[in-house]
Amino acid sequence: MKEIKLSLFGFGNVGKAVSRVLLEKGVFFREKYGVEFKVVSIADTSGVVWLPEGIDLREALIIRENFGKLSAWTNDYEVYNFTPDEAVREIDADVVIDVTNDRNAWRWHLAALREGKGVITSNKPPLAFHYAELTKEAERRDVPYLFEATVMAGTPVIGLLRENLLGDAVERIDAVLNATTTFILSRMEVGLNFEDALREAQALGIAERDPSGDILGIDAGYKATILHCVAFSPVTFDEVRVRGIAEVTPDEVRRARAKGKTVRLVATVERGEVTVEPKEVPLESPLAVGSHENAAVIKTDLLGELLIKGAGAGLKETASGVVSDIIKASLRL
Repeated sequence: MKEIKLSLFGFGNVGKAVSRVLLEKGVFFREKYGVEFKVVSIADTSGVVWLPEGIDLREALIIRENFGKLSAWTNDYEVYNFTPDEAVREIDADVVIDVTNDRNAWRWHLAALREGKGVITSNKPPLAFHYAELTKEAERRDVPYLFEATVMAGTPVIGLLRENLLGDAVERIDAVLNATTTFILSRMEVGLNFEDALREAQALGIAERDPSGDILGIDAGYKATILHCVAFSPVTFDEVRVRGIAEVTPDEVRRARAKGKTVRLVATVERGEVTVEPKEVPLESPLAVGSHENAAVIKTDLLGELLIKGAGAGLKETASGVVSDIIKASLRL
Protein backbone atom coordinates (compact mmCIF):
# COMPACT_ATOMS: atom_id res chain seq x y z
CA MET A 1 0.00 0.00 0.00
CA LYS A 2 1.44 3.35 -1.05
CA GLU A 3 0.91 6.21 1.45
CA ILE A 4 0.60 9.68 -0.07
CA LYS A 5 0.89 12.76 2.15
CA LEU A 6 -1.38 15.63 1.10
CA SER A 7 -1.21 19.32 2.00
CA LEU A 8 -4.55 21.06 1.40
CA PHE A 9 -4.78 24.83 0.83
CA GLY A 10 -8.33 26.15 0.95
CA PHE A 11 -11.03 24.84 3.25
CA GLY A 12 -14.07 26.60 1.87
CA ASN A 13 -16.80 24.81 -0.04
CA VAL A 14 -14.52 23.08 -2.55
CA GLY A 15 -11.90 22.16 0.06
CA LYS A 16 -14.59 20.63 2.26
CA ALA A 17 -16.05 18.73 -0.71
CA VAL A 18 -12.63 17.30 -1.57
CA SER A 19 -12.11 16.30 2.07
CA ARG A 20 -15.46 14.51 2.16
CA VAL A 21 -14.57 12.51 -0.94
CA LEU A 22 -11.19 11.53 0.53
CA LEU A 23 -12.90 10.55 3.77
CA GLU A 24 -15.87 8.67 2.34
CA LYS A 25 -14.07 6.87 -0.48
CA GLY A 26 -10.85 5.94 1.30
CA VAL A 27 -11.61 2.21 1.17
CA PHE A 28 -12.43 2.44 -2.55
CA PHE A 29 -9.12 4.19 -3.28
CA ARG A 30 -7.16 1.63 -1.27
CA GLU A 31 -8.82 -1.33 -2.97
CA LYS A 32 -8.77 0.03 -6.53
CA TYR A 33 -5.48 1.93 -6.64
CA GLY A 34 -3.46 0.67 -3.67
CA VAL A 35 -3.04 4.18 -2.27
CA GLU A 36 -3.70 5.52 1.20
CA PHE A 37 -4.13 9.27 1.52
CA LYS A 38 -2.96 11.08 4.64
CA VAL A 39 -3.81 14.78 4.90
CA VAL A 40 -0.94 16.24 6.94
CA SER A 41 -1.99 19.91 6.76
CA ILE A 42 -5.03 22.05 6.01
CA ALA A 43 -4.89 25.82 5.51
CA ASP A 44 -7.68 28.36 5.51
CA THR A 45 -7.58 32.13 5.90
CA SER A 46 -7.26 31.79 9.70
CA GLY A 47 -4.12 29.65 9.74
CA VAL A 48 -2.54 26.29 9.00
CA VAL A 49 -3.27 23.12 10.96
CA TRP A 50 -0.34 20.70 10.60
CA LEU A 51 0.02 17.22 12.01
CA PRO A 52 2.66 14.92 10.43
CA GLU A 53 0.78 11.83 11.65
CA GLY A 54 -2.30 12.90 9.71
CA ILE A 55 -5.34 15.07 10.42
CA ASP A 56 -8.74 13.62 11.30
CA LEU A 57 -10.78 14.92 8.35
CA ARG A 58 -14.09 14.15 10.01
CA GLU A 59 -13.13 16.30 12.96
CA ALA A 60 -11.77 19.05 10.69
CA LEU A 61 -15.09 19.24 8.86
CA ILE A 62 -17.01 19.46 12.15
CA ILE A 63 -14.77 22.29 13.39
CA ARG A 64 -15.17 24.21 10.13
CA GLU A 65 -18.95 23.80 10.14
CA ASN A 66 -19.38 24.77 13.79
CA PHE A 67 -16.83 27.55 14.12
CA GLY A 68 -16.24 28.73 10.56
CA LYS A 69 -12.45 28.65 10.83
CA LEU A 70 -9.72 26.16 11.57
CA SER A 71 -8.02 28.43 14.12
CA ALA A 72 -10.80 27.47 16.57
CA TRP A 73 -9.19 24.02 16.79
CA THR A 74 -6.52 25.03 19.29
CA ASN A 75 -7.47 22.42 21.93
CA ASP A 76 -6.35 19.53 19.74
CA TYR A 77 -3.98 20.99 17.15
CA GLU A 78 -1.46 23.77 16.98
CA VAL A 79 -2.41 26.42 14.43
CA TYR A 80 0.51 27.95 12.54
CA ASN A 81 0.65 31.38 10.93
CA PHE A 82 2.58 30.22 7.88
CA THR A 83 2.28 32.02 4.59
CA PRO A 84 1.49 29.56 1.77
CA ASP A 85 5.07 29.94 0.56
CA GLU A 86 6.41 29.03 4.00
CA ALA A 87 3.95 26.17 4.36
CA VAL A 88 4.90 24.42 1.10
CA ARG A 89 8.57 24.60 2.10
CA GLU A 90 8.16 23.61 5.74
CA ILE A 91 5.52 20.88 5.59
CA ASP A 92 6.59 17.43 4.43
CA ALA A 93 4.01 16.44 1.79
CA ASP A 94 4.04 14.57 -1.50
CA VAL A 95 1.24 16.58 -3.12
CA VAL A 96 0.10 20.17 -2.58
CA ILE A 97 -3.58 20.86 -3.38
CA ASP A 98 -4.70 24.43 -4.12
CA VAL A 99 -8.46 24.98 -4.08
CA THR A 100 -8.16 28.67 -3.13
CA ASN A 101 -8.95 31.78 -5.16
CA ASP A 102 -5.47 33.21 -4.55
CA ARG A 103 -4.47 35.06 -7.73
CA ASN A 104 -0.82 34.99 -6.63
CA ALA A 105 -0.79 31.25 -5.90
CA TRP A 106 1.53 30.70 -8.88
CA ARG A 107 4.38 31.81 -6.64
CA TRP A 108 3.82 29.07 -4.10
CA HIS A 109 2.97 26.56 -6.82
CA LEU A 110 6.49 27.21 -8.12
CA ALA A 111 7.91 26.89 -4.61
CA ALA A 112 6.19 23.52 -4.17
CA LEU A 113 7.41 22.26 -7.54
CA ARG A 114 10.96 23.31 -6.69
CA GLU A 115 10.66 21.29 -3.49
CA GLY A 116 9.85 18.25 -5.64
CA LYS A 117 6.17 18.18 -4.67
CA GLY A 118 3.31 17.51 -7.05
CA VAL A 119 0.71 20.27 -7.36
CA ILE A 120 -3.03 19.89 -8.00
CA THR A 121 -5.17 22.98 -8.49
CA SER A 122 -8.66 24.19 -9.33
CA ASN A 123 -7.41 27.80 -9.21
CA LYS A 124 -7.58 29.39 -12.67
CA PRO A 125 -5.52 32.65 -12.59
CA PRO A 126 -2.14 30.95 -11.95
CA LEU A 127 -2.55 29.01 -15.20
CA ALA A 128 -4.20 31.83 -17.13
CA PHE A 129 -1.18 34.07 -16.50
CA HIS A 130 1.75 31.71 -15.78
CA TYR A 131 1.05 28.43 -17.60
CA ALA A 132 4.39 28.18 -19.40
CA GLU A 133 6.49 28.89 -16.33
CA LEU A 134 4.59 26.44 -14.13
CA THR A 135 4.44 23.54 -16.56
CA LYS A 136 8.10 23.92 -17.54
CA GLU A 137 9.13 23.85 -13.88
CA ALA A 138 7.06 20.70 -13.33
CA GLU A 139 8.74 19.05 -16.34
CA ARG A 140 12.17 20.13 -15.12
CA ARG A 141 11.55 18.60 -11.69
CA ASP A 142 9.69 15.58 -13.13
CA VAL A 143 6.72 16.09 -10.81
CA PRO A 144 3.00 16.25 -11.70
CA TYR A 145 1.27 19.59 -12.17
CA LEU A 146 -2.42 18.85 -12.76
CA PHE A 147 -5.41 21.16 -13.14
CA GLU A 148 -8.44 19.27 -14.44
CA ALA A 149 -10.90 21.20 -12.26
CA THR A 150 -9.91 24.59 -13.68
CA VAL A 151 -12.10 24.02 -16.77
CA MET A 152 -15.55 22.36 -16.77
CA ALA A 153 -15.19 21.23 -13.12
CA GLY A 154 -14.89 17.43 -13.19
CA THR A 155 -15.85 16.97 -16.84
CA PRO A 156 -12.47 15.76 -18.14
CA VAL A 157 -11.73 18.11 -21.03
CA ILE A 158 -8.18 18.84 -19.83
CA GLY A 159 -7.34 15.15 -19.51
CA LEU A 160 -8.82 14.53 -22.95
CA LEU A 161 -6.60 17.17 -24.55
CA ARG A 162 -3.45 16.42 -22.54
CA GLU A 163 -3.53 12.64 -22.44
CA ASN A 164 -5.83 11.17 -25.09
CA LEU A 165 -5.83 13.14 -28.34
CA LEU A 166 -2.08 12.81 -28.69
CA GLY A 167 -2.08 11.85 -32.36
CA ASP A 168 -4.59 14.52 -33.34
CA ALA A 169 -3.92 18.13 -34.23
CA VAL A 170 -6.63 20.26 -32.66
CA GLU A 171 -7.99 22.76 -35.16
CA ARG A 172 -10.64 24.60 -33.14
CA ILE A 173 -12.60 24.49 -29.90
CA ASP A 174 -16.00 26.12 -29.42
CA ALA A 175 -17.26 25.96 -25.86
CA VAL A 176 -19.73 27.27 -23.31
CA LEU A 177 -17.75 27.38 -20.09
CA ASN A 178 -19.71 29.48 -17.59
CA ALA A 179 -22.94 28.21 -16.04
CA THR A 180 -23.84 31.49 -14.33
CA THR A 181 -24.14 33.39 -17.60
CA THR A 182 -26.16 30.54 -19.10
CA PHE A 183 -28.61 30.72 -16.19
CA ILE A 184 -29.00 34.49 -16.55
CA LEU A 185 -29.51 34.29 -20.32
CA SER A 186 -32.03 31.45 -19.87
CA ARG A 187 -34.05 33.54 -17.42
CA MET A 188 -33.98 36.48 -19.83
CA GLU A 189 -35.57 34.20 -22.43
CA VAL A 190 -38.67 33.91 -20.24
CA GLY A 191 -39.00 37.67 -19.84
CA LEU A 192 -36.71 38.81 -17.03
CA ASN A 193 -34.38 41.74 -17.64
CA PHE A 194 -30.66 41.33 -16.97
CA GLU A 195 -30.71 42.88 -13.48
CA ASP A 196 -33.61 40.71 -12.25
CA ALA A 197 -32.08 37.56 -13.71
CA LEU A 198 -28.80 38.37 -11.99
CA ARG A 199 -30.52 39.00 -8.65
CA GLU A 200 -32.30 35.64 -8.96
CA ALA A 201 -29.00 33.91 -9.71
CA GLN A 202 -27.45 35.51 -6.62
CA ALA A 203 -30.41 34.55 -4.44
CA LEU A 204 -30.05 30.92 -5.57
CA GLY A 205 -26.29 30.91 -4.95
CA ILE A 206 -25.56 30.49 -8.66
CA ALA A 207 -23.93 33.91 -8.95
CA GLU A 208 -21.41 35.35 -6.49
CA ARG A 209 -22.11 38.44 -4.42
CA ASP A 210 -19.61 40.12 -6.76
CA PRO A 211 -20.65 38.60 -10.09
CA SER A 212 -18.23 40.57 -12.27
CA GLY A 213 -15.95 37.61 -12.96
CA ASP A 214 -18.86 35.76 -14.56
CA ILE A 215 -20.88 38.45 -16.28
CA LEU A 216 -17.85 40.28 -17.71
CA GLY A 217 -16.59 37.03 -19.22
CA ILE A 218 -13.43 36.87 -17.10
CA ASP A 219 -14.08 33.36 -15.76
CA ALA A 220 -14.80 32.00 -19.23
CA GLY A 221 -11.77 33.89 -20.51
CA TYR A 222 -9.49 32.23 -17.95
CA LYS A 223 -10.84 28.82 -18.94
CA ALA A 224 -10.50 29.50 -22.67
CA THR A 225 -6.91 30.66 -22.09
CA ILE A 226 -6.11 27.38 -20.36
CA LEU A 227 -7.69 25.41 -23.21
CA HIS A 228 -5.47 27.23 -25.71
CA CYS A 229 -2.39 26.51 -23.60
CA VAL A 230 -3.21 22.80 -23.52
CA ALA A 231 -4.47 22.37 -27.09
CA PHE A 232 -2.03 24.68 -28.90
CA SER A 233 0.66 26.65 -27.09
CA PRO A 234 1.03 28.90 -24.04
CA VAL A 235 -0.76 32.27 -24.10
CA THR A 236 -1.84 34.52 -21.26
CA PHE A 237 -5.22 36.01 -20.41
CA ASP A 238 -3.89 39.42 -21.48
CA GLU A 239 -3.91 38.18 -25.09
CA VAL A 240 -7.56 37.08 -25.04
CA ARG A 241 -10.48 39.12 -26.41
CA VAL A 242 -13.36 39.02 -23.94
CA ARG A 243 -16.84 40.53 -23.98
CA GLY A 244 -19.32 39.47 -21.33
CA ILE A 245 -23.11 39.45 -21.19
CA ALA A 246 -23.75 42.66 -19.24
CA GLU A 247 -24.85 44.50 -22.40
CA VAL A 248 -27.11 41.73 -23.77
CA THR A 249 -30.68 43.04 -23.89
CA PRO A 250 -33.99 41.16 -23.57
CA ASP A 251 -34.77 42.23 -27.15
CA GLU A 252 -31.61 40.50 -28.44
CA VAL A 253 -32.54 37.34 -26.56
CA ARG A 254 -36.11 37.41 -27.90
CA ARG A 255 -34.94 38.01 -31.49
CA ALA A 256 -32.62 35.02 -31.25
CA ARG A 257 -35.47 32.81 -30.00
CA ALA A 258 -37.68 33.97 -32.86
CA LYS A 259 -35.00 32.67 -35.26
CA GLY A 260 -34.82 29.30 -33.49
CA LYS A 261 -31.64 30.25 -31.67
CA THR A 262 -30.47 31.03 -28.15
CA VAL A 263 -27.81 33.40 -26.85
CA ARG A 264 -24.86 31.85 -25.02
CA LEU A 265 -21.46 33.12 -23.89
CA VAL A 266 -19.23 31.21 -26.32
CA ALA A 267 -15.47 30.75 -26.15
CA THR A 268 -13.75 30.14 -29.48
CA VAL A 269 -10.20 28.82 -29.32
CA GLU A 270 -8.01 28.56 -32.41
CA ARG A 271 -4.25 28.60 -32.76
CA GLY A 272 -3.07 32.03 -31.67
CA GLU A 273 -6.57 33.40 -31.11
CA VAL A 274 -9.01 33.19 -28.21
CA THR A 275 -12.32 35.06 -28.07
CA VAL A 276 -15.16 35.00 -25.56
CA GLU A 277 -18.41 36.76 -26.47
CA PRO A 278 -22.20 36.32 -26.52
CA LYS A 279 -23.31 34.52 -29.68
CA GLU A 280 -26.52 33.25 -31.18
CA VAL A 281 -26.47 29.45 -31.12
CA PRO A 282 -29.03 27.22 -32.92
CA LEU A 283 -31.31 25.44 -30.46
CA GLU A 284 -30.21 22.07 -31.87
CA SER A 285 -26.52 22.94 -31.31
CA PRO A 286 -24.64 21.08 -28.54
CA LEU A 287 -23.68 24.54 -27.24
CA ALA A 288 -27.34 25.35 -26.44
CA VAL A 289 -26.78 23.94 -22.95
CA GLY A 290 -28.86 24.29 -19.79
CA SER A 291 -27.68 26.40 -16.89
CA HIS A 292 -25.80 23.68 -15.00
CA GLU A 293 -23.96 22.31 -18.02
CA ASN A 294 -20.82 23.14 -19.94
CA ALA A 295 -20.02 21.84 -23.40
CA ALA A 296 -17.05 21.91 -25.73
CA VAL A 297 -16.95 20.94 -29.40
CA ILE A 298 -13.36 19.98 -30.26
CA LYS A 299 -12.46 19.73 -33.95
CA THR A 300 -9.34 17.74 -34.85
CA ASP A 301 -7.71 16.63 -38.09
CA LEU A 302 -8.22 12.89 -37.50
CA LEU A 303 -11.30 12.53 -35.33
CA GLY A 304 -13.35 15.35 -36.78
CA GLU A 305 -15.77 16.87 -34.27
CA LEU A 306 -15.84 15.56 -30.73
CA LEU A 307 -18.40 16.74 -28.17
CA ILE A 308 -17.68 16.68 -24.45
CA LYS A 309 -20.53 17.84 -22.25
CA GLY A 310 -21.24 17.71 -18.55
CA ALA A 311 -21.54 19.61 -15.31
CA GLY A 312 -19.43 22.74 -15.38
CA ALA A 313 -19.89 23.70 -11.76
CA GLY A 314 -20.92 22.24 -8.42
CA LEU A 315 -19.04 21.06 -5.36
CA LYS A 316 -19.13 17.30 -5.96
CA GLU A 317 -18.36 17.88 -9.62
CA THR A 318 -15.34 20.08 -8.88
CA ALA A 319 -14.18 17.64 -6.20
CA SER A 320 -14.35 14.90 -8.84
CA GLY A 321 -11.79 16.74 -10.98
CA VAL A 322 -9.52 17.52 -8.03
CA VAL A 323 -9.58 14.00 -6.59
CA SER A 324 -9.03 12.44 -10.00
CA ASP A 325 -5.87 14.54 -10.31
CA ILE A 326 -4.77 13.55 -6.78
CA ILE A 327 -5.00 9.90 -7.80
CA LYS A 328 -3.15 10.50 -11.09
CA ALA A 329 -0.38 12.32 -9.23
CA SER A 330 -0.19 9.61 -6.56
CA LEU A 331 0.13 6.79 -9.08
CA ARG A 332 2.86 8.70 -10.89
CA LEU A 333 4.76 9.47 -7.68
